[in-house]
Amino acid sequence: ESQKQIDNLTAILKAYPEVKLKIGGYTDKVGDEANNKKLSGDRATSVKDALNKAGVGAQITGAEGYGSSFAKYAADAPEADRVKDRHVSVSVRL
Repeated sequence: ESQKQIDNLTAILKAYPEVKLKIGGYTDKVGDEANNKKLSGDRATSVKDALNKAGVGAQITGAEGYGSSFAKYAADAPEADRVKDRHVSVSVRL
């Protein structure tokens, strides 16, 4: 599923070479914040690396992990909710 999204981003970036993206990684509230910050950074970097490998890395302005600072669900929330907090997002920079 993730590769499909990487492929979609690659196609968009190749079609619009003037567009720049910043990648953000996020985690749920389980665990300590230092580990969550590292994990979210690793998530963002993985996407950046995949886009580099696909030949559009010059369009990536950065990759940053935000830990659980934007998580919506409590650490004891059901897994079906917490999984929504574990993701990567991209923001467009023109």
